[in-house]
Amino acid sequence: MKLNKSINNFKQAEVLPEKVLQFGTGVLLRGLPDYYIDKANKQGIFNGRIVVVKSTGNGGADEFSNQDCLYTHCIKGVKNNEVVDETIINSSIRRVLSAKTNWQDILATAANPEMQLILSNTTEVGIVFDENDNITNNPPNSFPGKLLAWLHHRYQIFNGSKECGVAIVPTELITDNGTKLKMIIEQLATKLNMDKAFTDWLFTANDFCNSLVDRIVPGKMPEAQHKATEEKLGYEDDLMIMSEVYSLWAIETTSQRTKNILNFSAIDNGIIIAPNINKYREIKLRLLNGTHTFSCGLAFLAGFDVVKDAMANKSMNLFVYDLMKHEIGPCIENVEITRLESYEFAKNVLDRFRNPYIDHRWLSITLNFTGKMKMRNVPLLTEHYNRFNNVPQYMAIGFAAYLLFMKATTKDGDKYFGNNNGTSYHIQDEWANYYFEVWQNNNVEEVVKAVLSNENLWSVDLNKLDGFANAVTKYLKLFMENKFFEVIEGIESKEQAGV
Repeated sequence: MKLNKSINNFKQAEVLPEKVLQFGTGVLLRGLPDYYIDKANKQGIFNGRIVVVKSTGNGGADEFSNQDCLYTHCIKGVKNNEVVDETIINSSIRRVLSAKTNWQDILATAANPEMQLILSNTTEVGIVFDENDNITNNPPNSFPGKLLAWLHHRYQIFNGSKECGVAIVPTELITDNGTKLKMIIEQLATKLNMDKAFTDWLFTANDFCNSLVDRIVPGKMPEAQHKATEEKLGYEDDLMIMSEVYSLWAIETTSQRTKNILNFSAIDNGIIIAPNINKYREIKLRLLNGTHTFSCGLAFLAGFDVVKDAMANKSMNLFVYDLMKHEIGPCIENVEITRLESYEFAKNVLDRFRNPYIDHRWLSITLNFTGKMKMRNVPLLTEHYNRFNNVPQYMAIGFAAYLLFMKATTKDGDKYFGNNNGTSYHIQDEWANYYFEVWQNNNVEEVVKAVLSNENLWSVDLNKLDGFANAVTKYLKLFMENKFFEVIEGIESKEQAGV
């Protein structure tokens, strides 16, 4: 039996008006914004459903219509050290329309006065300027072109009434996504010589909001797990997705009208509406992403393939905890980010890393290792010295492991490979050739000195950080003797010491 509205009573959802136009059918949208909207609808708060625009050429909308646009969302993970395994049926989507075959139907939704929210996740390449695009195309080529065409149609239908403006919240994983989308829309409108009265309405009646999303949504579960879940639930679901428990959607706006449109924010602490969301981006970048980057080389070389396995090891678990709480956290605390906020986020990160349902591979995290180290962690290193003027031992350990991971032992064409206890691994990093050359000199002191002083890598001379080179050299020598656990167990845990 296929999942459809006969499984449960969805009459209440069916009568709710269409309030959201969503560009994208991807699992992140279905696992985060659509999750919140469905949750609000079930509490009688938002009371609106979604029209989804499918822009890709892969497949059609039939997979959704075959299930009355219902899908199962399995929420699996750890929260407050307790395992969570929850299943819901999401009924937030009203219909799915293909941009290729249903463009006029998509435009027609602009005539609905209750349609006041635009969501998107068209991947990072979706928010781009296409100089050959035109809103008269059927459909326009790009996402900004489609959005501009829809907004222009709405402007015409409502005779430029400011009351028909909408809140536009992109969720693409790029910084200042709303601002960048707005700039591209303005650039395209200028190129097309669109009427000034329209462009004035475009940027005064509509609110382009920057947003930050944070939730791991792997999507479809492994086939055996998917089948087992279907048997347990008693129906088939081709659209079933799985996500972790943790969720965050930070939306930047000062508009009261937008806040009223986003009234579903009241149903979950994971939705944050603020005039500036930079602090949430900073917390995520440093405590989540930065911890990953400082830990991935160490964990991989120590023999752990996936994050959850490393976190099941007491020594690695304590290393990650101390790194976040005692070294990274104190570097980001300021007038905006409190110690409590830093601590609470770090606690959530530990729960997320321990998630037994997600196989997050350390080797995947090492992709573009050098770029991540520069963007995420070098600012933490320099800030630590600015504030405390001593060697951050856990950061030094993470950096030493990074240097060893980047030691390529073989080269195949333009590909470089390292060796970990007899097993070859691919180093996917734009600086792999540099490290291949640097490590031809196997003198550890000289390797560390050369790398730390390379301002092309770091935009700063890390040798000037007093004692850092000596610490990295010490740990790197021990790692080359395969003494990973001796190192992380040999450093007195600040947590256990009560610091």
